[in-house]
Amino acid sequence: MKDTKINEDEFQNPFVFKTEWKNAFEDEEFVKVFSSDILENYIINKRWYGGKASTLKYIEVVEYFKMTSKKNTYYGVLLEVNFKEAFFQNYFMPISFMAEEELDTNTIIAPVKMNGQEGFLVDALHQEDFRKLLFDKIVSSGDKTDVKVKFHKGEKLTETEYKSSKFMGVEQSNTSIIYNNTLVLKIFRRIYTSTNPDYEISRFLTETMDFQSSPAYTGSINVALSEGNITLGMMQELVPNQGDAWHFMLDETDRIFDNLKHKKIKIGKLPDIELFKRLKINEIPHEIIDWAGLSIFLRIHTLATRTAEMHIALGGDTHDTAFTPTTYNGDYTVWLKNRLTYQFQNRLNILENNLHKLDGLALELANQFLDNKKEIRKLFLDFNWTKMKSERIRIHGDYHLGQVLVNGDDFYILDFEGEPESTIRDRKVKQPPLKDVAGMFRSFHYSIYATIFNNKDKYPYEQKELFQAGEILFKYFVGVFLQTYTEVAQAGNLNIGYRKEIDFLLKYCLLEKAVYELGYELNSRPRWAVIPLTGIASIMEFKEN
Repeated sequence: MKDTKINEDEFQNPFVFKTEWKNAFEDEEFVKVFSSDILENYIINKRWYGGKASTLKYIEVVEYFKMTSKKNTYYGVLLEVNFKEAFFQNYFMPISFMAEEELDTNTIIAPVKMNGQEGFLVDALHQEDFRKLLFDKIVSSGDKTDVKVKFHKGEKLTETEYKSSKFMGVEQSNTSIIYNNTLVLKIFRRIYTSTNPDYEISRFLTETMDFQSSPAYTGSINVALSEGNITLGMMQELVPNQGDAWHFMLDETDRIFDNLKHKKIKIGKLPDIELFKRLKINEIPHEIIDWAGLSIFLRIHTLATRTAEMHIALGGDTHDTAFTPTTYNGDYTVWLKNRLTYQFQNRLNILENNLHKLDGLALELANQFLDNKKEIRKLFLDFNWTKMKSERIRIHGDYHLGQVLVNGDDFYILDFEGEPESTIRDRKVKQPPLKDVAGMFRSFHYSIYATIFNNKDKYPYEQKELFQAGEILFKYFVGVFLQTYTEVAQAGNLNIGYRKEIDFLLKYCLLEKAVYELGYELNSRPRWAVIPLTGIASIMEFKEN
């Protein structure tokens, strides 16, 4: 037993079952007690459980499979969690039964007595024996078409022997395990009756396109059901990095705002440009270089290059229909407009219900948003597919600085799972690659405003002045990124359209992203609603009152 002190209270009132563990999920009484009395109390406290804002109705075991090592029997359990709000979510939980002396963890699900044997139900991922079993099955997997659980060994997997395993960071919506300090196995807790886009895109980028700026796909775990394949896990190489680009950009923008003070820069004298003005690095005014420094623009140039290369790879296959570029049509336009008008109305309702939480600039911008709601809705409805000459491709779908790792002067792109609020089907719809570009632009905007909010007492300027400087900086970030991205994408024969179409799609997608963000901010931190509201005002070119 390894560092596992079980509280004496844990032994009190164990759940008692007549069945043996090896037959547990064939026993109706065990399944009934497990899914209600045991699991309902356990699951609601887990970080990966996404139903915290809803009321749990009941949990049902919809499928299970057995896995055995030399020492233990494990179950992979697929759960359907039903809510009183009339919807459900599916989750994956690997389960083990361990006597106290076998435990590798003090995180237990419940004390139980199975056919007279005392022990504990635990999440199997906390047992090293189970983690080793998963590794060994991926490494030794062959083409077994008749089995329910399909392990796949990727072309780039060179490791053959298990040495060590440990959890990666704090458990979030998924659980990641580091093997041999060279590989990461991401276990998807929330699952869908469809292949996970992260697995699908990562494998395609590695094995079909040999894309180098994303961690290489090395293996996976899927379950084959009559309704479709469910992705349970994906293994990738562990890439060297210095953290994510979000924290890198916060440090950079803090340095840039510090320079306002140290270099005694007059914000009102900084040269402004219009949004979407393309800029080569040697075209940036010397006043901006003096303020922000050259290095940040060189890094944005690299990030734009990698983004364009990602899209060239995602749109570069003419054989796999899941990744073949396609044109715009009426069906896509109906899907897009329905989705955005529903989302827009939802955000309007949230804003009207939370207006009392806002003050100052945020309240001004919120009222401006409400006054111009017809104009915003009209822009969403003005999508005319017959004028679109560019192509749609599979995209990242949730592209922002937090999805990018910093590797020296370069970047790795990861997490292709898609937008969390979207259905798995919607995440696989081919979209304009500029939607990812817009996502990154919104992330730039956020990093600038987060810096201002988090350091408001550090810079000796009025907030309005800092916002003014922030908007100027944002436009230069956008300008350099856009110039580089467009050059690289078009040189790689990615059809993103001509300038007028690019500007229209960027404006459209930026507005969509900012409206999406507005709901999150109003629900969780209303003070930050000023960020998407400022973005919307800038995109729509509202004049100050």
